[in-house]
Amino acid sequence: MYDNQNNHTETGSYYDTNGGYIHYDSSSRMKEPGQKKKRGFGKTVAKCLVLALVFGSAASASFMGTNYIGRQVFGDAVTTKGEGDRGTGGSATPTTTVANNSSDVYDVSDIVQNCMPSVVSITNVGTTEFRTFFGTYEQESQSSGSGIIIGRNDTEILIVTNNHVVSGAKEISVYFNSDGEAADEDNVIPAKVKGTDPGKDLAVIAVLTEDIPAETQDMIRIAAVGDSSSMEVGEPVVAIGNAYGYGLSVTSGIVSALNREVSVTSEGRTITNRLIQTDAAINPGNSGGALLNSKGELIGINSVKFISEDVEGMGYAIPISDVESIIGDLMNKVTRDQVKEEDKGYLGITGVDVTSDVSENYGMPEGVYISTITEGGAADRAGLQKGDIITKLDGTRISSYAQLGDTLRYYASGETISITIQRLDDAEYVEKILDITLSSGAQVGAGTEE
Repeated sequence: MYDNQNNHTETGSYYDTNGGYIHYDSSSRMKEPGQKKKRGFGKTVAKCLVLALVFGSAASASFMGTNYIGRQVFGDAVTTKGEGDRGTGGSATPTTTVANNSSDVYDVSDIVQNCMPSVVSITNVGTTEFRTFFGTYEQESQSSGSGIIIGRNDTEILIVTNNHVVSGAKEISVYFNSDGEAADEDNVIPAKVKGTDPGKDLAVIAVLTEDIPAETQDMIRIAAVGDSSSMEVGEPVVAIGNAYGYGLSVTSGIVSALNREVSVTSEGRTITNRLIQTDAAINPGNSGGALLNSKGELIGINSVKFISEDVEGMGYAIPISDVESIIGDLMNKVTRDQVKEEDKGYLGITGVDVTSDVSENYGMPEGVYISTITEGGAADRAGLQKGDIITKLDGTRISSYAQLGDTLRYYASGETISITIQRLDDAEYVEKILDITLSSGAQVGAGTEE
């Protein structure tokens, strides 16, 4: 709902498609510098800023994608531009083309032809928890979304998407050459999570090159990256993604605004980022897809859309130049499988989220505040203290207690990893990096959450 400062906040809204539903608490602050207060516009109506999710027979979600160039960003292990070898399939050609611009309409067919091979469809099979009067139960759910091929290493094709796409996934698959027709089973390849950053709603997933048919490798392209910081309001853009899970489709429009501060609450946590606003249609399933400039360069990662009876053409994308270094870090992480529950490693702590609001109000670093430590557990042995704030685990940024638990599912007891904390010292937080050998569940006891 808009107030007289052009802020809108919505709580308790539902987005319902094909029998699925999701609950959002959301807000977006969109006040331009120097903007005067105005009286509200029109009648009071329900409005909702939502992550671009697709719901199928059980439930669904959506995703987003992107690509990055330059070894100085990604390290020598990753080829992302130009002459990258694609096994026996030849070089991976960046998707760069110039559209035929005119004052009002421009032909985007060249952009589509060159860039669509760098966009993929993603399917996430997970579980949805339902709470009823008779108790809690889980049901298998399936979600559909998009991603962008951003590079490769010696054994993997690397794809960037939204964190909310892969969160809670038990199985992830990538469909190459999605063209709206029935999926070719040979091109539906299993993928694994390589790294995530929930605070930016980013994730990188990996597909083993050896699992991809040779003819498909010949068609794969690594997306070329543009400079989102040089974009101007009014410039034409093209969005490509797996809208509604039907296969890749294309929409076009312009940059409507830059640096919009948008807050979205999903799965119990709120993230706030400065995004590109566009009127190119970003439909459910497009999240994780590409927002391209008139040269066919990636300048944004489609993420959310604004839903209202009164509003059309308010979609948002993460500016690519703001997250290149984060994605580079995620691309260079070791790909891991989830360990069995009985083998999972524990820190031996309980914790509380330090959100962006708490950080701003109390001058604390964002992360997980340690509220209790189990005596003799991994954290205790490593020298962690009550009041420390965990900000990274094995190089992965930690922004919530739930994310900490999700991350630990990929590490077994007995493994030694690094943990980054912020510790209060003379009224100032100081960063420390400690090595910690994870405990087993039996060692930390039933009362410890992580």
